[in-house]
Amino acid sequence: MNAILALKLFLVPSLIYAVTLAGRRWGPAVAGWLSAFPIVAGPILLAISLEQGAAFAAAAAEGTLMAVLAIIVFSLTYAWASGRWNVAGAMPVALAAWALAVAALQAVQPTLPIAVLLVVAALLIAPRLFPALAPGAPAPAPSPGRLGGDLPWRMLAGAVLVLSVSAAAAGLGPRLSGFLAMFPVMGTVLVGFTHLQSGRASAVQLLRGTMLGYFAFAAFCLAVSLLLRAQPVPVSFLAAFVFALTIQLLAKAAWSRRPAP
Repeated sequence: MNAILALKLFLVPSLIYAVTLAGRRWGPAVAGWLSAFPIVAGPILLAISLEQGAAFAAAAAEGTLMAVLAIIVFSLTYAWASGRWNVAGAMPVALAAWALAVAALQAVQPTLPIAVLLVVAALLIAPRLFPALAPGAPAPAPSPGRLGGDLPWRMLAGAVLVLSVSAAAAGLGPRLSGFLAMFPVMGTVLVGFTHLQSGRASAVQLLRGTMLGYFAFAAFCLAVSLLLRAQPVPVSFLAAFVFALTIQLLAKAAWSRRPAP
């Protein structure tokens, strides 16, 4: 097994496993914050850069940055649709909204600075657009068997996405590859299981938590897009990771200092 295939098969599932356990230890808001870090799209972009070249991956990273807008549409749609339907009904609606958003974003190609401004503005506004949920009785705790039974499916979904997008990248082109690297696999899997196991309020709390984490995601995509045009692949991704982690911690600290409502 070569190094690229090992990256696809093991890195993303391992990261999904870690986020799942963190969510069960510290709650859905923390899981959402962590899941927004580029733990799926980052390895996909890395695999694309190793297979298709740095220039291809740099263009793909611009598409992934814009795809944050589609993820916001997915998250808001699910949060509101889940008030009317269960997971089986709300998830297809949210995924359809994501697909329509991607199609619309494909038709526009703003410059990188404009894309960054659009994403940051959307992330600042989005938390205010989630439904306000009245506190209710806590959902019954799932049995240990159920907790363990969903982990393989979460990990398998991540591996399949990395394999599929990186394999299809050459035919899709860099921009669409970048959009598909942001397919809401973490949202679909984590939110779906959270809703089933802990109720709608926990699922919406997880989705709202991702909005804070996507600032770091946007920083990562911006750094990858710029650095790959001038630096070697390892240096670019390492620097982008450090930059994103710094933004992640600063955003969390700033949010923690906000006065309680």
